Parts: sequence; structure tokens; C-alpha cells
Amino acid sequence: MNSPPGSQDALEISCSRQFISWLESSGASLAFTTYQAGKLFLLGVNSASRLSVFERTFNRCMGLCGDAQTLYMSTLYQVWRLENSLAPDEAHEGYDRLYVPRCAYTTGDLDIHDMALDAHGRLVFVNTLFSCLATVSETHSFAPLWRPRFISKLAAEDRCHLNGLAMQDGKPRYVTCVSRSDAADGWRERRRDGGLLIDVPSGEAVLTGLSMPHSPRLHGGRLWMLNSGEGEFGYLDPTRPGFVALTFCPGYLRGLCFVGNCAVVGISRPRHQHTFAGLNLEEKLRARNVEARCGLLVIDLKSGDIVHWVRLDGIVDELYDVVALAGARRPMALGFKTDEIRRFLSVEPQATMGENGTARKKAPARGPAH
Repeated sequence: MNSPPGSQDALEISCSRQFISWLESSGASLAFTTYQAGKLFLLGVNSASRLSVFERTFNRCMGLCGDAQTLYMSTLYQVWRLENSLAPDEAHEGYDRLYVPRCAYTTGDLDIHDMALDAHGRLVFVNTLFSCLATVSETHSFAPLWRPRFISKLAAEDRCHLNGLAMQDGKPRYVTCVSRSDAADGWRERRRDGGLLIDVPSGEAVLTGLSMPHSPRLHGGRLWMLNSGEGEFGYLDPTRPGFVALTFCPGYLRGLCFVGNCAVVGISRPRHQHTFAGLNLEEKLRARNVEARCGLLVIDLKSGDIVHWVRLDGIVDELYDVVALAGARRPMALGFKTDEIRRFLSVEPQATMGENGTARKKAPARGPAH
């Protein structure tokens, strides 16, 4: 995907030689967000076995969760549910998934980070502004579910910069935060080594001394996470103390998902002021004589090697979340910037009464209205 030379929205996306064949053979596609540029990106493979890049604009989109049928995404002041409107084996302009924004909760600017669905299909999200886990509410901005023991009250103060969420058996199990601060914006003074991994059921800190940790995820019986201020992807090993770094990544890490025996992580070019200044990541990049990059890295979980990559150059510098869409080959989405969303109509299957009085559904109707 390339924008015209000189364009204010210039963006170039490139990938490693074998990334497309890996993605095609994996039976999955990828979705990722950039809050800095306000874009949802969908990566797949087209019928000519070339990289398919589709993007839509959503203001400050960050947290992302879901699957090949449904995506949930947080934006500046709303949480959106996007639903695939294509039936199995149906295509729309060469795409096998068409995500349409169907429902939004207006939350206000909660600075929502990680999101997940629990065992009952309820959305659970990290409410970073209020330093708690929360869910959506029919009548209010959010409904609080849990907060760290050291947070003395719910307040719109981003005290500890709670950000990451890992689920286990359909329940919140671990969270990450940048510090143990219980004062407004207090986390900024502890970015270098104040990070925590907290066990939600017990409220106890499992790991301390981390540097801006993000994106804890349980996979294959192991807890994986990003020690972002150090540029490290790694895991928690119960038989060894501390965080076990598996791979150094040339960028600020956020966003983690898994495809087969590989992890997919997002990397960003750090801002050299405020939030990211003074982290060890800067020193490590200089020691390796490399510049920070923005994009996705595919990491072999056994060796720790970076086996494939996607790189973004231009207006996009920072990513937040990435999810794998198993079973989707080439996804697209509708946004609000074109007339397309007004004209694309679909009808849910209608229940009709059969001769014996039982209900049966007709096939759905889909397509653009003329």
C-alpha cells in the first residue's frame, strides 16, 4: 500500500520475502490498530497470492479483540462492535470478510487499552483513566469490575497506567501496569523499573521491576508478555525468578497475538519525549546500531528468532494492538468516510412458521442498495 509521493498521508507498507506465504499457509489474517494515525488495518492475501492491505479511519482506535466473525475496538470515546456481514463461502469485491460497524457504546474518553470477552460473551476492558477493569454499561460510561489493591478510589487520574489484560478460562487472570502509584499521573516517575504484573484473583504482584510492561497473554500453558521499555518479548517461568526475555525487538512493543507456533507483536518508533524518554530501549538501540521501527514482527516461540516482519514507513509511527483472525483470508471493513456504509444493506434471516408450526429461517439478503 503506497500513497502518492508528497502526499500528507504518505504511507508505505513492506514485508519480508516469506511473510505472505507464511500468512497464506497459516489460514489466518491480521488486524491491528494505530491510535496515532487513527487507523484500523487488515492484512490478508488476495487471489494472486499478494499482500492485501485494507485500512479504515477510526479516531484514536486502540484496544482490539475478537475473531473472524466479530471485532470489538475502542476509539476516542466509544467502543465499537464490528460484525462480519458475509456468509461462509460468500465474497464481496474479492474479500471473504466484511466487518461492518453495527453497535457502539459511548463511554467518554476512558483511554481504554486492552479488551477481551469473558466466558459469557461480556466485554471486559482496561479502563486506564480510572485504573480499573470495567465493562460497558447501558446507562453510564462504564461499570467497574476490579481495581488493584493499591488504588484507593476510582478517579479519572490515570494513577498507575493500567494497560494489559490476560484472560484464563474466560475470566481476567493477569493485568499489567506501569507503576504502583496511587496519585494522579504518578506512573510517569516510575516508567524505567516500576512496572508490575498482577494476579487478578489474589491481587498480588507476580512480577515487579518491569519497564512499561504491556500485552500479557496466556498461550500454550505459558504467560507471555512485553517488557516494552526494554524492547523485550518474553514469558513468565514458574521455575525461574523474574521475567525471561526471549527476543529483543527494535521498537517499543505493544500488541501481541499468536498464530500457530509463532507470536505476532507490534513495534513502534518511540517518541523521544515525555512517555518514552529515558528508557533502556534507547540505549539498547544505540548499542545495536539500529533505529526503532514501526510494524509487526513474527517470532518463532521455540527459537526466539524474528522469522517475518511487516514495516510501516510514513505517517504511522505507533501501533497499539494486533489480533489474529483465524479462518479469514482477505478481510475488509466499512468505515464512515465514504458513502459505502449507507448503501451496504443486509437482512438477518427471518424466522417463518412451517406447516407443523415450527420456526425456520430463510437465507439472508445482502448487498448494496441502488
